Amino acid sequence: MRIIDKKILAIDNETRVSLIEVEVPLIAEKAKAGEFAVIMATEKGERIPLTIVDTDIKKGAVVFIFQEIGFSTKLLGSMNKGDELYSVLGPLGHPTCVKKYGRVITIAGGVGIAEIFPVARDMKQDNHVTAILGARTKSLVILKDEIEKIADEFFIATDDGSLGIKGFNTVILDKLLKENKYDLVYAVGPIPMMKQVFLITKKYNVDTIVSLNALMVDATGMCGSCRVTVGGKIKFSCVDGPEFDARLVDWENLEKRNKIYEEKEKHICRLLSKENNRDSA
Repeated sequence: MRIIDKKILAIDNETRVSLIEVEVPLIAEKAKAGEFAVIMATEKGERIPLTIVDTDIKKGAVVFIFQEIGFSTKLLGSMNKGDELYSVLGPLGHPTCVKKYGRVITIAGGVGIAEIFPVARDMKQDNHVTAILGARTKSLVILKDEIEKIADEFFIATDDGSLGIKGFNTVILDKLLKENKYDLVYAVGPIPMMKQVFLITKKYNVDTIVSLNALMVDATGMCGSCRVTVGGKIKFSCVDGPEFDARLVDWENLEKRNKIYEEKEKHICRLLSKENNRDSA
């Protein structure tokens, strides 16, 4: 499980998005759009669920893209080409249901753009695909050229207006749905963004799938930390998802659960920063 390539895709102040290509032939052979894998950078590291962005069967390689935001992703981001990962488990989750829908919108925000790429690529085989990307600023827009090549229609929104329109990508979605008929919307990104996508598509009665980034620990259905309420029933994002019908998701519950470890994660990152500063002194 060797890292055979690493790139920094985006960097802006303290935000960094990295790509690693990992040699895992068995996963590369079987992975499909929408599935994910769980990575442990070191023996003592946490398990990190990451979407399988792309595969190369000839090389036996899988591509992962992640934002270095917490202790574990920063630890993974500190590794380089040639380093060995402790473990990679996958493919996990249910693959995206790729079939002929008609006119499909894929909309993503932030690092969710990486997750939308394999879905848009596979949907393009039998559908008219519109891609809408969103990020805080131009420097954080990833995979722009790759997705633009796939899409029949392509739009970008940035919070500061440095690329595309100024504002949220959901504004573009609302405008498109108001002016044209679409058969499916597929969304992935921050929970507030996906919730807003649901509220918009609900107005126009458009089927909507969301890929939920619920908290995961075990990722095989054993720990239950990724519980989500869908259609009034408890589901596990890892084994029942990660994709769900947006109309059935309890968004309020999901938002609360995803903030459970927020303060503890910040505390760990502060401690890690102090250790690094001592080591470099």
